[in-house]
Amino acid sequence: MDFQVVVLAGGTSKNLVPIVSKELPKALLPVANRPVLSYVLELLELSNLKDLIVVAEGEDVALHIGSWISGAYDGRLRVEVTSVPEDVGTVGALRAVAHHLTANDILVVSGDLVSDVPPGAVAALHRRHDAVVTAMLCSVPVSGPSESGSSGGKDKTKKAVVHNIVGLDPTKEFLLYIATAAEVEKDYKIQKSILRAVGQMDIRTDLMDAYMYAFKRSALQEVLDQKENFRSLRQDVLPYLVRSQLRSEVLSNGTPQAEENGSEKVGSHKNKALLSRILSNSSTTSFHDLHAYGTNESIPVRKTHKCCVYIPASSKYCARLYSIQAYSDINRDVIGEASHLSGYSFSAQNNIIHPSAQLGSKSTVGPHCMLGEGSQMGDKCSVKRSVIGRHCRIGSNVKIANSVVMDHVTIGDGCSIQGSVICSNVQLQERAVLRDCQVGAGFVVTAACEYKGEALARKEK
Repeated sequence: MDFQVVVLAGGTSKNLVPIVSKELPKALLPVANRPVLSYVLELLELSNLKDLIVVAEGEDVALHIGSWISGAYDGRLRVEVTSVPEDVGTVGALRAVAHHLTANDILVVSGDLVSDVPPGAVAALHRRHDAVVTAMLCSVPVSGPSESGSSGGKDKTKKAVVHNIVGLDPTKEFLLYIATAAEVEKDYKIQKSILRAVGQMDIRTDLMDAYMYAFKRSALQEVLDQKENFRSLRQDVLPYLVRSQLRSEVLSNGTPQAEENGSEKVGSHKNKALLSRILSNSSTTSFHDLHAYGTNESIPVRKTHKCCVYIPASSKYCARLYSIQAYSDINRDVIGEASHLSGYSFSAQNNIIHPSAQLGSKSTVGPHCMLGEGSQMGDKCSVKRSVIGRHCRIGSNVKIANSVVMDHVTIGDGCSIQGSVICSNVQLQERAVLRDCQVGAGFVVTAACEYKGEALARKEK
């Protein structure tokens, strides 16, 4: 397909403390006992995209990722792992590898994407329309605890999630407008000239950026060279390319454009009604059918390039591991409704229990659960909607629900764990109780202690 692939693997995201570390960066966080990065690599492999550049933040992180890839994908993929300084942003990561990019088109994918949407579909749309950028936008996933109430009263005080506002043409293949979440919280402007030029525009607030982009390399290189202040593909590069795809010829000749003073100011709460009123007066000609000019020829608007969007069917799964809540949700999904992504065969009881795992008398592992290799469980234990890693030692009368327990964890008798993430080599002493907690690697939870909504981690020496 003459596509080069860049996978942005990140580093030790602050949003994921304390469950990440230099030894366990975000890309290697286990989802159903597999590193999250494996989901992207195998998705690319299925589309026959096997030449990859993986960019990691920090040399230590790059070494850990490179070591894992060389062991897991030897002979299957050709991967070059390179490191960039921390906090350079996604644009800085691309700048660092730009000299390696020689293909006409570049596919950029986030290393924390868990999806069954084939990258080849995005690439095909990009090629069909000769676009400068094609972005994959997916339905916003529903967060688990907000449905089940497992996080108690804390979720009731959370603000409603603010999503991007996206403008699409009637074919839903062209991206005409995008406002990021930060802009949506304020008042923002949509120029009348854009609305008149594009004709009918469908406004959506239910789509998230999946961080899978196909770029025309020449256009991407131009942005990397000219926009030194850009840091984010999602917040800077994509909106810039979308804004500049319709450029007034008057404006390009250096004359101020009258329409700039005729912008419509749209408040975050009343945007839909106002946009409907504006758009009801605009032409119904789709952007796809426009040629040299916009629909109102008294305002000459020149199409400089095309920005496309690929929206998968609602039956497809698409989520990104950008927070601890998302991490818990994705683990729940991959052993639940999206179990086809796990790569495992589920039992008749709709769970996965490794043949080497041992269960004590009257212990139960419910549906949508996973018990890893070599793990042992005492008597009268209960596991519901949870992932338990490899070589864990679990005592008797232990209850685990809606949780992720990583490898080599020791859990004493009578412990109760709900809605929590327990990292590797953690010890829970007898009768410890955790609810909605995150426990960093190697931490010891003292006997009979009870924690709710806490992040527990060893102090740095």
